[in-house]
Amino acid sequence: MPDFEPIPLDSQLCFSLYGTTIAINRAYKPMLDALGITYPQYLVLSVLWEGDGQTITALADRLALEPSTITPLVKRLEAAGFVQRQRSTVDERLVGVHLTDKGRGLQAQTGCLTETLLQRSGMTVDEIIALNTRIQALRTALTTSAPG
Repeated sequence: MPDFEPIPLDSQLCFSLYGTTIAINRAYKPMLDALGITYPQYLVLSVLWEGDGQTITALADRLALEPSTITPLVKRLEAAGFVQRQRSTVDERLVGVHLTDKGRGLQAQTGCLTETLLQRSGMTVDEIIALNTRIQALRTALTTSAPG
């Protein structure tokens, strides 16, 4: 067996992505705090802005999380008046999540997140889009080639 030479932490892609995620969350936090939501709640709202009236399971699938993780987020969003939960009349196991007027109105106030990312990164919109496309391709490759 050849000698194993460990890769320095700063040269590991996973650590770079992890650190970047933390940096983006820190940049967004003051703005999200002012809106009264957390980053995970923002993600749930973003999915609903793409298509209102989704089930807890659909939200979990879209965000690659467990439904048990989504449920408390949705309950807090409901308590804040951003969404309403509604049990299906066809299958009572299904709970639909619907934006309220307050939740729909919040979308316009989140543009500051993109502006902040562009400003702090020093990148252009096209550069951010290209980077995002490459990262999405990496995620897709890793998730589709995963065993099991």
